[in-house]
Amino acid sequence: MRTVLLGAGHIGQTIARLLSESGDYNVTIADRDARALQAAASLHVEKTLLDSTDPASLAALLERADIVINALPYHMAVTAATAAYLTGTHYFDLTEDVHATQAIAALAADARVAFMPQCGLAPGFIGIAAHHLAAGFDEVHDIKMRVGALPQFPTNELKYNLTWSVDGLINEYCHPCEALRDGERVKVDALADLEHFSLDGVEYEAFNTSGGLGSLCETLAGRVRNLDYKSVRYPGHQERMKFLLADLDLRHDQELLKTILRRSVPSTMQDVVLVFVTVSGLREGKLMQEVFTRKIFANHEGGHEQSAIQRTTAAGVCAAVDLFRSGKLPRHGFIRQEQIALPDFLANRFGQVYA
Repeated sequence: MRTVLLGAGHIGQTIARLLSESGDYNVTIADRDARALQAAASLHVEKTLLDSTDPASLAALLERADIVINALPYHMAVTAATAAYLTGTHYFDLTEDVHATQAIAALAADARVAFMPQCGLAPGFIGIAAHHLAAGFDEVHDIKMRVGALPQFPTNELKYNLTWSVDGLINEYCHPCEALRDGERVKVDALADLEHFSLDGVEYEAFNTSGGLGSLCETLAGRVRNLDYKSVRYPGHQERMKFLLADLDLRHDQELLKTILRRSVPSTMQDVVLVFVTVSGLREGKLMQEVFTRKIFANHEGGHEQSAIQRTTAAGVCAAVDLFRSGKLPRHGFIRQEQIALPDFLANRFGQVYA
């Protein structure tokens, strides 16, 4: 399939490699940064300079494609989706931004092609796993979804290293979060509802962040008592982020905060992705709980250095595209992550990262 990939960052390059090496996708990777494209020089894909903020240039590129995968920052999602709508190009992205997803759903309402945002880790795979577990209950009481993209070796006061988009990180720390409480859709504060737990002898904390639930609140409203999503970090991170965002008022100067983080917090390729889902409810009249956990580590084999967040995020969108190509997803309109069956995802050649 003729596939345009917007964004040549670390995750974009991983997506391009996976799809092109599969032999089933003719990939063109586009970015406005020549240095990013140069970093992708080893990939056997077409590369093109593109200003994605220019609707005419974007449309001209998409007219040649069957599918577009948007791996640009979240604030470009609506622009890219609108171009896909106008050119009749199937659209997939990684956004965690709630408002962008709502706008894309509105575009998809009368579209002749498919729109599937939120195809990464969270939102994305975490929703597929939670929905699958919930389907095994006669009555669902509580769903707790926890995801962490963490450094394996934290050494600074934040107990954190940059493993993915700083834009996305601050976005999810600053916006209200969706949840279900007693079956009703509510908004809760980001960085709130702190909890602690341990897994495999390691202590973690978790707190509300925006966007991780995808469309599950809408799908499960009235059918589940309580549903929430929290990001997992090492203990102490939430307290320090609240100091930066609230006490120093950097919530209202997010560009300064991003500059500080990019300048002062090192990135790392030595990371781990933690997925932790619990579902409790009634099964044949008995109160039961099911747990789904995964730990995925960075991979430095085969000549390609891939962080855990690169592997899991790229696997999410590549598996979604591959299942769409094989006819296991609708051909038009808005597609929710929970429309993917977990066994299909885990059996997919790309989704096997999570298996």
